[in-house]
Amino acid sequence: MSDPTPPSSDPYRPQEPYQPQAPYQGPDASGGTPPPQGPPANPYGQQPPGPQPQFGGGPYPPYGAPQPMFNEPLKPNHPQATTSMVLGIISIVGGFMCLLPLFLAPAAWIMGRKAVREIDASGGQLGGRGEAQTGFVTGIIGTILLVLGILAVIAVIVIIIVAADSSDSDYYYDSLSLVVQQLG
Repeated sequence: MSDPTPPSSDPYRPQEPYQPQAPYQGPDASGGTPPPQGPPANPYGQQPPGPQPQFGGGPYPPYGAPQPMFNEPLKPNHPQATTSMVLGIISIVGGFMCLLPLFLAPAAWIMGRKAVREIDASGGQLGGRGEAQTGFVTGIIGTILLVLGILAVIAVIVIIIVAADSSDSDYYYDSLSLVVQQLG
């Protein structure tokens, strides 16, 4: 579209107000399509124009209002649930670095087993069953790794003793006798 008034040389001159277009008059002879009926579709999910909810009238309670209660109140965790979980995790993670933390695994196994039993017997008064179960399972895994580590250390010691007693002693005496013969 062309502007009916030519632009002036003064860029700071106030502009003319916007002039709306003439309303649609229907299909013309060239076979144009009629405009859509009803309100325009809102493709972006914006709220339609009109009165908006006032501050504090939305779906959330206003600041400082008491929070709604959930169906189930929070239960206190069993005191040994977290302890058994931490001991079990430390035993497994530390066991890959050195063998000493694996000695915590049996304690995690025993404490986790005891905590799971007491939580089940409490009738829903105590929470933390997941943490106690984690301590129980990681304690079992850590204890298995501890037993395998002890067996591996024993096997290495046995292999060293057997290897030292067999052929190495003959080789040692043979080489010692050769050195003595060459010196004397």
